[in-house]
Amino acid sequence: MLEVTALGWTLTIGVIVALLALDLTLGVLRPHAVGFREAAAWSAFYIAVAVGFGVVFGIVAGWDYGAQYYAGYIVEKSLSVDNLFVFVIIMATFAVPEKYQQEVLTFGIIIALVLRVIFIALGATLLNLFSFTFLLFGLLLIWTGVQLFRHRDEDPDIENNIVVRTGRRLLPLTDDYVGGKMITRIDGKRMFTPLFLVLVAIGGSDLLFALDSIPAVFGVTDEAYIVFVANAFALLGLRALFFLVKGLLDRLVYLSTGLSIILGFIGVKLVLHWAHKDISDSVPEVSIGLSLGVIVTVLVVTTVASLVKVRKDPDAKAHAGSVRAGSTVEEQKPQPR
Repeated sequence: MLEVTALGWTLTIGVIVALLALDLTLGVLRPHAVGFREAAAWSAFYIAVAVGFGVVFGIVAGWDYGAQYYAGYIVEKSLSVDNLFVFVIIMATFAVPEKYQQEVLTFGIIIALVLRVIFIALGATLLNLFSFTFLLFGLLLIWTGVQLFRHRDEDPDIENNIVVRTGRRLLPLTDDYVGGKMITRIDGKRMFTPLFLVLVAIGGSDLLFALDSIPAVFGVTDEAYIVFVANAFALLGLRALFFLVKGLLDRLVYLSTGLSIILGFIGVKLVLHWAHKDISDSVPEVSIGLSLGVIVTVLVVTTVASLVKVRKDPDAKAHAGSVRAGSTVEEQKPQPR
């Protein structure tokens, strides 16, 4: 059992809050179109911070826990790339001006981080109280993996999202972005801008991703501290990563397939862990080393196969995948504002 002191938690949260404040400053207080070099530099910075933390953590806590952190970080980072697909779809659907995309992404990351903290606390409590939670998490991930594989060539339909539909129907909305504001006044009447609706859509997608990603990372470690830091460091680099890879996302045609395999594998791992604890010690468990190897192998094979596929078929396009029947990118029409 990993023992983290109050000082350790305080220092960790302090570092994450400082990085989040830096991201907030760059994304909200200084809105601008992000170029490739800037995005590459910040992406490298956040990855270096995450890797550096893992090295320090491994030295202090032991490399078994260090391996769990890296496995959790890789899982969350790969799932966050799929999250970026949905962000791209939302940006296109609502025709968000490029100079406001940083603000949307930053607030989206904050929402995602808050939701994950809530789910981590809930998940850790359930796992400590009820061992069959491992079984429930495992079955949830297996179901999600199967559904994602079935609908791997589709995308979430943002316009049919119940929260977005309700917002369009009930909220007084302006026709344009009004200088990047979320709420404004026109002729003395309070109005919401499309930017507010974009954040609602991103918040809804963050909630769905949290329902998948938290059980997934609990599949490689049951330590709440490791789950928290793996999620936090994976999310903190999303803003820069979005601008770095948004032009390359269409090339990752097998990403949804790879993620469905990873989710299914981790689901089976959780079911075996539950059976080992509650049924019989003779039921085999999947080691952290094997988990890390499978996850990395699937991601490498998926990336290489995607690049080969696109080279042979330049018209091939990637999709975010969906857990239910949605629509393809070609069917979605960006709505000008």
